[in-house]
Amino acid sequence: QVRLQESGGGSVQAGGSLRLSCAASGPENCRYYWTWYRQAPGKEREGVACIKPRGNSGYSGSVEGRFTISRDNAKNTLYLQMNSLNVEDTAMYYCAAGGTACLNGGTYRYWGQGTQVTVST
Repeated sequence: QVRLQESGGGSVQAGGSLRLSCAASGPENCRYYWTWYRQAPGKEREGVACIKPRGNSGYSGSVEGRFTISRDNAKNTLYLQMNSLNVEDTAMYYCAAGGTACLNGGTYRYWGQGTQVTVST
């Protein structure tokens, strides 16, 4: 069983930055995908950044060039560096592990509880 705990969310003004962390406990196989998802009220859940089994990453068009996903294997922690934030980035952000594909194309076995990101003008 893998447990995921996100942190780092908060309130920031447009143009600002935040870094989210997702600490994993329990056994996890690096053969699987890891993805950061977000969901805003009234909107569908969206995969925004993923790390693939070989370590390369993928991004949704809405965040590419602004967000960077990374993983520290020694700390068993996933990160999401978010720069140039805008109000459309306001959402609950979740990390997910044990995935079968990048972003929205697969199913994920493990999910965190989420961390709220609020961007204001």
